[in-house]
Amino acid sequence: MRQFFRPLPRTVTGPLSILLLVCWAAVMALLINRSYLQASSATLAADLARYTSAAVWHGVYYRGEKIGFTVSQTLKTESGFELQEDGRLQMSLLGATTPVTIRTTAYVDKDFQLRSFEFSLDPGTGPTEVRGQLDGTRLALAVKSAGRTRTEVREMTEPPALSLNLSRRLANGGLVTGARHRWTIFDAATLHNAPIVVDVGKRELVRGPGTAPIPAFRVETEFSGLHTTSWVTDTGEVVREESPLGLLTIRESPENARAMAVPGQVQADLLQASAVVPVGRERIDEVRDVLRLRMRLEGADLSALDLDGGSQTLAGNVVELRDPRGLRATTGDPGAARYLAPEPLIESDDPDIRAEAANAVRGAASTRERAERLTRYVNGLLEKKPTVSIPSAREVLRTRVGDCNEHTALFVAMARASGIPARIAVGLAFVRGAFYYHAWPEVYIDEGSRGLWLPVDPTFNQFPADATHVRLARGGLDRQTAILPLLGRLKMTILDVEAAPESERPILANAPADLGQLAVPLPQRASGCTCSR
Repeated sequence: MRQFFRPLPRTVTGPLSILLLVCWAAVMALLINRSYLQASSATLAADLARYTSAAVWHGVYYRGEKIGFTVSQTLKTESGFELQEDGRLQMSLLGATTPVTIRTTAYVDKDFQLRSFEFSLDPGTGPTEVRGQLDGTRLALAVKSAGRTRTEVREMTEPPALSLNLSRRLANGGLVTGARHRWTIFDAATLHNAPIVVDVGKRELVRGPGTAPIPAFRVETEFSGLHTTSWVTDTGEVVREESPLGLLTIRESPENARAMAVPGQVQADLLQASAVVPVGRERIDEVRDVLRLRMRLEGADLSALDLDGGSQTLAGNVVELRDPRGLRATTGDPGAARYLAPEPLIESDDPDIRAEAANAVRGAASTRERAERLTRYVNGLLEKKPTVSIPSAREVLRTRVGDCNEHTALFVAMARASGIPARIAVGLAFVRGAFYYHAWPEVYIDEGSRGLWLPVDPTFNQFPADATHVRLARGGLDRQTAILPLLGRLKMTILDVEAAPESERPILANAPADLGQLAVPLPQRASGCTCSR
C-alpha cells in the first residue's frame, strides 16, 4: 500500500499565515527531501531580474531548516506604488525536485490602498493566474488556467487589501504601540475575503543572521484562526515573522536567501505534523468493514467546523460516524441547486469538462449510477501524484495529474456538468494506523421530494466513501482554512468501533502510522492528503 500526503495551496506573499497555507500543502501532501535549488538557472534568473539592489530578501524555514525564500520591493509610480514579490519553495516530490513558484504584483495608491493586483502560482505543471481590478468596493476578477480565462465581478463590503501591502499600510500611520486594526484581506489563492486583526506592540531590537540589531515593532496578527508574530520597521519592512508549526521567515542577504538546502529531517517533521494518531483501546480494522465509529476530539476549537450532519453526528466533542452505505433519502435540500453552478476554479461549464463528463456517464440512467460512474472514471483518469497547486478543474483535466484536491475539483466540476449537485468536503481519513488530512466530494442524490448528500471518494475509488472519513468543513479553499488551526493540535480518542463480522487485519488505534514506501502509481488531497491506502 502506498500513500501520498499533500497540502493545500496558498501564497507565499505577506503574513506568514498566508505562507503557511502553501507549506500546509507540504504538510499535507509533500515530502521535502534534501535537495538544492540552483539559483543561477536561466529560468530563476529571469524571474528575479526585476529586483534591484534595494529589494528585501527573506529565507523561509520550517523548524529551523531552510525550505525556500521570498524577495520583494516597492517601486514608486505616478499614482502611488507598485509592490512586487516572488517566492520559491523547494520540494522533492517522490524523488523529483519541484520548485513551487509564487509571484504577486500589487498596485496601490499613495495611501497604500489596493487598486489592482496580479498573482500566479506554478507547481511545475503550468501557472494558475489571477488578476484583480478594484473600483470602490467592486472587484473585477480574471482567472486564467489551462490557457483559458474566466471573469467575474464581486461586490465587497469594504475595499480589501492584499497581504502583500499589509506592512506598508501599517507603516503609513498604523505603527503605533497599542493600536489595533481590523481589516479585510483578499486572498488571491482562494479568491475570497477574510478578516484580519492586527495588534501593534512595543518597538524591539531584532537581530538577523550576520546583521546588526534592527529596531522594529512587534506585530501580532490573527488571520484564519492562525496567530503570527512579526517585527515591522518604521518603513514597513518585515524583519522576521513567526507562525505555528515552526514556520519562520527572516530577512537575509540575497546570497543567503537563495542558497537552498532542504534537509531530509524535514520529511519526518512534516509527516508527523500532518497525522492525527488516535489513542484508546478500541481498534480500527479494515476501513470498508467499519459500520460505526465514535471518537472524542480535543486540543482545538471545534466551533468553526462542520462536524454535524449527513453520516456523522456531534454531541459535545464526541463525533459519531456511520457507514454512508446506510444513508437514506430524507426531506429534499432546496439549496442543492446552487451546487450546479460553475465557479472560478470549478469550471463545470467548460466545453472540455462537459464533453469528458458526458463520456463518463454515457448509458447511466439514475443519478446514483451516474455519480458512481464519475467516481470510477476520475479515479482511473488521473495519475496519482502530490501537487502543490490551486486546483482548477480545467487544469487538472489538461494535466491529468494530482492528489486528492485535484481528484475532488475535477469530480465536482464533472458532476455539475452532468446535472448532479456536488460540493467539496475536507477532513480526515484513516490510513494504516493514523488519520491524515484529506479531501473528497459530496453529491446530491435527488429522489423527487426526497434526497441525500452522499460522500464519495474518487481518490480512493470508493462509492460511497468509507466510515472513517471525518468531515471537518465543506467548501472551497476559503473554507478549508478552518482546518489550519488544527494542525499539530488536534487530539483524537477512539471510543467505540463497530465493524462487520468479517473484519480482519486489525490495526491498533494507537499504533504509529506505517507510511511504507512512497512511489508513483496513485492520487491525494489538501492537508495531510492521502492518495491511496
